[in-house]
Amino acid sequence: MPPPKKPSGRARTRVLAQWRGLDYQPLEAARIAPARRAGDILPALLKDLRLDARQAEAEVVKVWNSLIDPVVTAHAQPANLHKGTLFVNVDNSVWLAEIVRYRRREILERLQHSFGPSVIKKISFRIG
Repeated sequence: MPPPKKPSGRARTRVLAQWRGLDYQPLEAARIAPARRAGDILPALLKDLRLDARQAEAEVVKVWNSLIDPVVTAHAQPANLHKGTLFVNVDNSVWLAEIVRYRRREILERLQHSFGPSVIKKISFRIG
């Protein structure tokens, strides 16, 4: 009596996956699916990762640190930009009052001059 045949590589992998309780279907489907060009995939991927918004936020931080008075930037930093509102975290209530009373308009004008009034419509300061 001849010895039993060993299963092929793919069959062996499938049998082991079933034995281990793994779902092997998605891997098989991925293996069968045709390859796509990177240029076709990248726009959707960048949109999903929100890299354009993150890049804009990073640009705001860079401009903030170069345009705004260093005394203010030591106590206040932009947190995020959402629908035209720049949210800025201030480290204490004394600086919050100082910035809101005396420097809000100047800061907003400088940022709007750099980015345009459609990008930064208003600024919201908060302790954080």
